Amino acid sequence: MAVVNRPRFVDTGNPALGIPCPRCGLQTARFMEFCRNCGYALWPSVESASRAFKIWRAADPARVVARPYDLAMPGPAGPEVVDYEARAHDLGIHLFPASVWPFPICVGLLFLGLAAVPFQSGALRIGLAAFGAIVFLVSVIGWVVLEDTQLYQQSTDPAAGHPSEH
Repeated sequence: MAVVNRPRFVDTGNPALGIPCPRCGLQTARFMEFCRNCGYALWPSVESASRAFKIWRAADPARVVARPYDLAMPGPAGPEVVDYEARAHDLGIHLFPASVWPFPICVGLLFLGLAAVPFQSGALRIGLAAFGAIVFLVSVIGWVVLEDTQLYQQSTDPAAGHPSEH
């Protein structure tokens, strides 16, 4: 009976978690008992693979987060932080700023809508329409002209270049 040459020691100096399978060459987890592709026995038993993994992990404190089925060391645990406003600005997409102006715009539209209701008094309808139009127009001007232009002011310094140039 042929003797299979399997590892009897753990190379704790090798930081790799993924190794090529000796039979098929697929990158596979170093401390799993079998290759994920061809089923080649990388370790004589699950116990020896587990023991080898514990010895390898104890050799370096940075390896504490490693798992036996990983192919590479796990990355940072936190979610990736993305600045969507900066990304949209780089892509040339205009995002409206977080604002309170849409609420008065809706109030103005409410009064304009109430002016469309056929009340007995024509003066009431005209008053509602006038009030709604004034609130609506002031709110739109405040949102589009005042707040939006303050957010995206152009630089007057010629050395600064165009805002889209980075």
